[in-house]
Amino acid sequence: MPNIKNISSLRQYTAVLDEVEKGNPVFLTRDGKGKYAIIDIEEYDSMREALWGRLFEELDDARRSGHEQGWISLETARERLKRDG
Repeated sequence: MPNIKNISSLRQYTAVLDEVEKGNPVFLTRDGKGKYAIIDIEEYDSMREALWGRLFEELDDARRSGHEQGWISLETARERLKRDG
């Protein structure tokens, strides 16, 4: 179950930080809406590495596709994005 607290809980920030564990972030709300997430630094590093790894895989796939299937102009790419976006 998510650990959700109002941002005013940070008045006792050490108590809030003590609740943060790997796999158990603390979510802070402001005016009843989600605003911040406090996560364990190891979990943050893992997420960051996974996202960067995926980005570089996608970029490598795009480069390979360009070499194999040919490149398109910037104007063509913009037109496709407008059409498909």
